[in-house]
Amino acid sequence: MHRSRTLLFALLPLFASCQTFEDKPHDASANLIRLQGELQREAGQLLFRPCQEQRRLVIGNDGATGIMRDSAELLADGPGPLFADVRGRLAASQQAGVDGQLALSQVYRLQREGQGCDDLNFKRTTLRASGQEPGWSVAVSGHGLVLNRPGAEPLALPYLEEQLPEGRLNLTSEANGQRLELWLAPQRCVDGMSGAVQHLAAELRLNGQVLRGCGYLGGARND
Repeated sequence: MHRSRTLLFALLPLFASCQTFEDKPHDASANLIRLQGELQREAGQLLFRPCQEQRRLVIGNDGATGIMRDSAELLADGPGPLFADVRGRLAASQQAGVDGQLALSQVYRLQREGQGCDDLNFKRTTLRASGQEPGWSVAVSGHGLVLNRPGAEPLALPYLEEQLPEGRLNLTSEANGQRLELWLAPQRCVDGMSGAVQHLAAELRLNGQVLRGCGYLGGARND
């Protein structure tokens, strides 16, 4: 009897460690990777080729991102490829002629125009936002915030960032006689001139003037 009780107590730490392991929360973002590259439609499928690579990945699941609809609208204006900035999970594919499958969870940006894979500043940028009529753009990096407007010199400003519920962001700056607020919210946003689709709706309040546009997180930020 004494021996049985000793064995039972010896196993208790093992049971406890198993329970701790099983109760560990599952990280839904595990194994997700962010990629930039060219997107084109071929034989009724969307194929993605990462920048500076030869791999061809079939979009196997758009994850309710709307990329099927958005790419069809952009490709209707002319032949591809499009530039896409996406996050998803890589998997093997049995399909001939492709190197794998990409199941999407997020589309940061989908566009026809722009630097695309040749944007050397992308990896250093934390956030970009822009709008039209009147035109404006804001680029944010570890060095600060730069405001660009037609007919004016680029204006570098210090800023404060506040992260709000539901993935919203607020950036504020008050320097060099400028009062700037940039509000961003996760929402599909379409540039009215280029048709580019971005994942953030942006509102710039500059010295009392309200300007609207779209934005996306840069390569230096992985939210």
